[in-house]
Amino acid sequence: MKSPMMILIAGPYRSGTNDEPMLIQRNVDAMEAFALPIFRAGHIPLLGEWLALPLVHLAGSRQLGDAPFNEVFHPIATRLLAKCDAVLRVGGPSAGADEMVRIGRELGLKIYSNPEEIPTAA
Repeated sequence: MKSPMMILIAGPYRSGTNDEPMLIQRNVDAMEAFALPIFRAGHIPLLGEWLALPLVHLAGSRQLGDAPFNEVFHPIATRLLAKCDAVLRVGGPSAGADEMVRIGRELGLKIYSNPEEIPTAA
């Protein structure tokens, strides 16, 4: 048995959505679908969006990709990686999710592409 890991779930947010809110929500829902199984396996799941979106709002963002959005959205996920043990890369093409994997590798984190690869924690 392994110790609990903090695992960042990285997948598409805006990719392939043309910034349509319903499609973006579908992407978030797809990432969130991995959170409870990861928790039940004894780990701490995280989506950068869970922290980024409230901060984006507080920063005064009025639309996706504006200056306050860009100030917060990817930087918070990058900072989270410094506290994580692993990254689970899910979903389709996404430059942002691929960047989280790249940074995770640089930090020496475990990188998973399939949730079945994640060992159960003690």
